[in-house]
Amino acid sequence: MGRILEKKVARSAVCAAWIIALGACGGGGSCGAVMFPPIAAAPSPVPEIRLRLLASPRPCGARAVGHPPAPTPIPQATIVPSASVSGQCAAPHRIDPSTNAAFADRQGTLANEKDWVRAWIDETYLWFDEVSTTLLAQDYATPVSYFDVLKTPKLTASGKPKDRFHFTANTEQARALAQNGTEIGYGMQLAFIGASAPRDIRVAFTEPGSPAAQAAVARGDRLIEIDGIDVVNGTDVDALNAAIAPQRAGEQHSFKLRANDGTERTLTLASASITRDPVPTLNAFNIGGGKYVGYLLFNEHLATAEYWLTSTMELFRTIGITDLVIDMRYNGGGYLDIASELAYMVSSNAATQGKAFERLQYNSKNPFQLTPEQATMPFHGAALGYSVAPGYALPQLGLTRVTVLSGPDTCSASESVVNSLRGIGITVDLVGGGTCGKPYGFTPQDNCGTSYYAIQFQGVNDKGFGDYGDGFKPTCAVVDDFTHELGDPKEARLAVALHLLGGGVCPTPASASKTDIAMRKAEAERVPYLVRSPILENRLLRPGRQPG
Repeated sequence: MGRILEKKVARSAVCAAWIIALGACGGGGSCGAVMFPPIAAAPSPVPEIRLRLLASPRPCGARAVGHPPAPTPIPQATIVPSASVSGQCAAPHRIDPSTNAAFADRQGTLANEKDWVRAWIDETYLWFDEVSTTLLAQDYATPVSYFDVLKTPKLTASGKPKDRFHFTANTEQARALAQNGTEIGYGMQLAFIGASAPRDIRVAFTEPGSPAAQAAVARGDRLIEIDGIDVVNGTDVDALNAAIAPQRAGEQHSFKLRANDGTERTLTLASASITRDPVPTLNAFNIGGGKYVGYLLFNEHLATAEYWLTSTMELFRTIGITDLVIDMRYNGGGYLDIASELAYMVSSNAATQGKAFERLQYNSKNPFQLTPEQATMPFHGAALGYSVAPGYALPQLGLTRVTVLSGPDTCSASESVVNSLRGIGITVDLVGGGTCGKPYGFTPQDNCGTSYYAIQFQGVNDKGFGDYGDGFKPTCAVVDDFTHELGDPKEARLAVALHLLGGGVCPTPASASKTDIAMRKAEAERVPYLVRSPILENRLLRPGRQPG
């Protein structure tokens, strides 16, 4: 098996690297000039959203025992139209720093903000009629804490909460992350194989050109100490969290890492503003029998992904790949438009013409007053202007089969790619772990500086299927392999994918280490490895854009 090309470079050099790679390609397609799409203007970055990564165990409190009080009438929440309290803020935001445009905020109260939250849930939430009407605004200190409880209590067939995706974010930070993938950090994405002591935290991948990449931090490196604190069994969780998730650029923290070969080293990393690369790695392989397999690591459905996915498909079409492996094991989702564009480029015009990429099913109130046509997202055949000039004709590979490397971090818009391709008869094989199970999405709504993400629709494919709240099962179950780089043909999931495409069958799992057994259990239960902003784990409609 020979490699046709390999891309693992910073984005500033990517076009030159691809052109050089094309000069060496042989067989299986034309090596003519690659037509890269024109770039659309990108918004300027702003700060990111912060998370808590580790938690200390909570002590159990005593429960009072006694006779229940006599029944009393249960107060019911008062619900007003959301438009009557929209933008009435306890602390009005005057200027949006990302656009320098004036906000529509005006002076109001916290009660106004909480009234808006309750109204927005009642009007637009997919399961509005499953939300308790006895949850009262005065019992919650902030609009955010009130929003947190306003969701369905029902469970999936496997016993998981049906809505485990409800969240809020600072509006300014949310826009930066969804648009550009900009955040403060070191450029190393951590996989929490074991998040409680004894902890097992490893590097899943690094961003090209980031402080971590420049320090040669590699996939599989295990965190042993941070600022001298034992990561595995340490109890100073606040200090560990502060170092793992720095608040500002320029913070310096020391990390002791253990590589896959057992060697250890200590290095100091300074936090910086990191821009995520949605497609950091490409590769292609000649596996014999006239088969040329393209591979792309696709990590985020960001606005910038439109350019990199389009460029990649132009390249793959030029070199004449016959099969495709999309590595979405760590792709939590993002813009649904990007997912539609990717699915279109994978397939053919004959397969997609007149078909729905996804039909969005809202609650019985039809809160946005959409016609069936407006609630249907097509397979987009032209760029929408996220990062490619709008109207640019997207390339197509014309494939009837695609292989997706998956796991419990494969979520939402990534699952839409799988479900929607299957909906038009494209065979999609999953190699790895089961996906997270999120056939739901929303258009984020901003109010008083907070963006609210309440589930508003369920997506179904052209055949009407969208019932995968417990995720998609893999065709071949293969535990994640942290001993090889992503895109390496020896990496376990990619190796099995190439084996299948060469006519092989799913391998029988060999005897496993204690860590592998734990990982298999976690993947079978859809326990995600990555801890990241929920903005990156969603099916988002861009504000102001209707599905069609």
